[in-house]
Amino acid sequence: MSKSTISINVEMDEKRVPEKISWSATDAVGDREQQAKAMMLALWDGAEKTALRIDLWTKSMMMDEMGDFLYQTMMTMADTYARATNHADLVAEMKTFAADFYRKSREKLKNPQP
Repeated sequence: MSKSTISINVEMDEKRVPEKISWSATDAVGDREQQAKAMMLALWDGAEKTALRIDLWTKSMMMDEMGDFLYQTMMTMADTYARATNHADLVAEMKTFAADFYRKSREKLKNPQP
């Protein structure tokens, strides 16, 4: 059996707001530390039947980047659900929602409300 290790480092300011996120993995190409502006980590606790999550983003993460990040994450979640279930109708709904969310988030950036 093989084993892979993923390490995540978060540097925070005095108020514990993330300033820098970096990660590395023993199986990653180049085996070097990578930088990130945001991360979402979700783990399933089978015993408790609950999701455990860590969502972090740095001070330098821009709102347009957050919209892109969430859109891409939702699309990836839909692809994961497709591989796990073959429920094409629900996958299509998830992707439609993600695309609509992305469009609306872009509109809000162009026309911010007071």
